[in-house]
Amino acid sequence: MSNEIYENLYETRNNVVKEISSLNFTQFNDRPGLNKWSIAQVCHHLVLVEQATIMAIEWGLKEVDNTTKKRKNVHLILDRTNKIKAPKIVEPDVEPFEVQSIIGMFIDSRKKLLSFLSTIEDTSVLALKSTKHPALGELPLDQWIEQIYMHELRHIEQIKEIKLHLDVSQ
Repeated sequence: MSNEIYENLYETRNNVVKEISSLNFTQFNDRPGLNKWSIAQVCHHLVLVEQATIMAIEWGLKEVDNTTKKRKNVHLILDRTNKIKAPKIVEPDVEPFEVQSIIGMFIDSRKKLLSFLSTIEDTSVLALKSTKHPALGELPLDQWIEQIYMHELRHIEQIKEIKLHLDVSQ
């Protein structure tokens, strides 16, 4: 896998942490509307997506089919006008979170992702195998990794919007 992917994973995660680090408990957990997520829930969702991505790649690697899969435009995930309902497996808890607790979850999930990726002897196989993504359809496994930071970019914008709604100074 390219260094660019690792750099993007690092950069987007750091940007998420920067967005939430100065928030107090109330700002972090207040929901901007009845059917809207709090910033804490958005962050918990990001952790769950990263964990689910590991499971999806594990599953995809077990598939026998090695035909090259059609590449997708994973940048489509950045279009926030296209509302995507989170699958149950990545729906966040409704209970409140502490900022430091979420940051710890971020650290733990990223360590697990990087550790898992380091166990793949030949990462070129990731471009040859695929599994179904809930929003993008059949997706090559290497693009599952790419969608992690694209997904985080999407939700960084959501976090910024929630902060504006809650009148949290930037």
